[in-house]
This record gives sequence, C-alpha cells and structure tokens, in this order.
Amino acid sequence: MTISSLNAEEAVTATSIPSEEEIIARATALIPVLRERAADVEKNRMVSTETIRDFTEAGFFKILQPKRWGGYEMNPNVLNKVLMELGRGCPSSAWNVMVLGVHPFEVGLLDSRVGEELWSEDSHVLVSSSYAPFGKVTAVEGGYELEGEWLTSSGCDHAAGGAFLGGRVQENGGMVFRSFWVPARHLDIVDDWHVVGLAGTGSKKLVVKKVFVPAYRSHVIGDYDESTHGHVNNLYKMPFFYVFYAAVSSVIVGMARGMEDMYVEHMKPRQNLNQAVGAAVNDPFIKQRLGAASAKILGAASRVLHNTDEAWGYASRGELVPLDVRIRHFATNQFTGGECFDAAHMIFKKTSTRGVWLSSPMQRQMRDILVAANHITQNEDNIGELLGGNLLGAQLPVPNPFGVK
Repeated sequence: MTISSLNAEEAVTATSIPSEEEIIARATALIPVLRERAADVEKNRMVSTETIRDFTEAGFFKILQPKRWGGYEMNPNVLNKVLMELGRGCPSSAWNVMVLGVHPFEVGLLDSRVGEELWSEDSHVLVSSSYAPFGKVTAVEGGYELEGEWLTSSGCDHAAGGAFLGGRVQENGGMVFRSFWVPARHLDIVDDWHVVGLAGTGSKKLVVKKVFVPAYRSHVIGDYDESTHGHVNNLYKMPFFYVFYAAVSSVIVGMARGMEDMYVEHMKPRQNLNQAVGAAVNDPFIKQRLGAASAKILGAASRVLHNTDEAWGYASRGELVPLDVRIRHFATNQFTGGECFDAAHMIFKKTSTRGVWLSSPMQRQMRDILVAANHITQNEDNIGELLGGNLLGAQLPVPNPFGVK
C-alpha cells in the first residue's frame, strides 16, 4: 500500500513523527560528522549521497511535508532550528537541507495531484528549485510552456523529483511571477557552479527544452489571501515567501554559530605574542570581539524564531497572517545575512594569519557566509525602505516583490 492510498489520518498513524526536541538533537549530533566532511564537500562541489541519506534518515526533509504523503507537517521553526544547528557543521550541506527541505511546503500549497505524482511511489523524493525568472514562460491553453536556462539550483543532483522554476508570464492584463513544478525528466543539469563560497551546494544550471506544464502544477508565488489560502489549514496558511526567507536566514545563523564555535576552539589554547598579555583568553580585544559577535548572532536568531512563532500563532488557529505583520517579518528577517556576516568577520579578523590558511576551516566558513549573505532573500537595503515606508503610512509599491498585498 502506498502513502497516497491512505487517508490523512491513516498516513499520520503510519508515520513515526519525532518530537521537536528529538529532531533538533539529531541535527546537533551530526555537526561533528559534517565538519569532517566539509572539505570534501567543497572539493567535490556538491553534497555527498551519504550525507543526503543521513539527512533523509533523520527526517529533515519531512518537517514541512504534508502528513497525507508521509510528512510531519510541523511548525516551520522546527526546520529553522535544525538549520541553525546544521550550519555549524557544514554550510553547504545545511544549505541543501534548507532548499530541499522547504519545497515539500510548496507542494502542500498546490493541487493535490502534484503530491500524488511526486510521492505516490516514494515519499522521500526531493525537489530542487531555481526561482529567478531566467527562462521563458508562455501562457497556453491548459497551462504554460517553459524553455531556457535556470541558474543556481542547489542540490539538483539529489532531486529525483525535478525542480520548481520561477518565471514571469503575461496573464490577466499584467505580468505575474509564478512557480512551476517541472519533473526531472524534462531537466538537463549543466555543471557550471564554480564560486568563491558555498561551493559544495552543487547549485548548477538547469536547462529546459520547451515543456508543457499543466496549470495545476503552478502557483503565483506572492498570492496570499482568502482565495488562495482560505481553504487550507495550519502549516499551509503560512505565506510561502515567509517560510522560504526565514529558512535562508536560519541557515545563515547556523553558519555564524559555526564561526563562533571555531573561534572559541582556536583561541582557548592560543598564546598571544604580546608577553604582557600571555594567553589569548586574557586579551580584552579577543574577548570583546567574541562577546559582540555572539550578541549579534543571538539577536538575529531570536528575531527569526520570534517572527515565525508569531506567524504560526495565526496559522495554527486557521487565520491568515495580517498584512502589517507579514511586512515586518519579511523585512526584519532580511537583515540576518548582513548581521551574521558582520559578526563572523569581527571574529575572523582576530584569528590573524592563522585563519587564512586553506587548511583552516574558518576561512571556508567565512567565504560561505559571504556568499550566503549575498542571497536575494537578504537584501536589507530595498526591504528596509519597504518596512520604513509602511511604518510611515506610505503606499506599498505595485507590484510588490515580497508577496504582500
């Protein structure tokens, strides 16, 4: 009997759902293993099948997956907290969990036929993505035609379920931003991922040679009102953009925590060249940088978790998250990348020459944070204007790129 042949209640019973504490503990236990594998992940420019299997067995990809297809359907903060742990071990590996782990949530927003087609035989199948509208999309009868190239599809080598591709399409008198689920058989992977950081994410290019995508395999990414979310419950009442952006912010927090871990390990036994100071732990500047960095990282983590808890409070009661709350969440989470980069850089500078050797994991962690903070979901400049304008009562831009209306 497959998962799809069970009703929702039976599917939940058939799936052993761990507690939040248990699944976070699994993530913490993997940190030493991920640190050992991190150099090879970067060298190979992709996460190993073995690591993806470890993540699958730990249940990380099921956290946001609908229960009717064997998932856990948990509070998004469970995934966020897992990412905050995994990022301490290997940023690239954690990034794959973030990307591949958030897409089951998106499937839960679509027509149930998508879940049936994707998971009826194997509920562990993964889906990657490339949302930036690089390719061409044309509305046709019954759906859409897609063709072209989509860049940076993290974890695509492990995504037997295909990918979500983003595209702008002319319909209903204007341009709308849609996401389309495209099965793997229609995708060609081109290995062009040669980058300064997060090299191990395997974020390669996807090429599509004109494929028809039925309308039910697509949704307007920013849509969020009673017409689109009024019929769903709990987890899937959450705005897609919010869940995705918060996950990116969470994994960056984990990376910064990893830098903090390494800095402490590095400094505890270190002797300062200044004999008057002696041990590094007696240097006031070394201690001050660590304290300030730790406070920044904690502040960023606390904000992301608070925002998600606040949104979950509405969704878990079957309510839509109010517009002003959504704007505040979208905006403030996007300051995470800059704050975590600043924190990591503060303490990286105090490692002096020792931190720059390729044999030092700190330089890799620093480069990974640099690239992660460059992600479009961490655009604090533009989003700061949106938040400030809303607080001042200014009219929202149309169309709004953050899915609030």
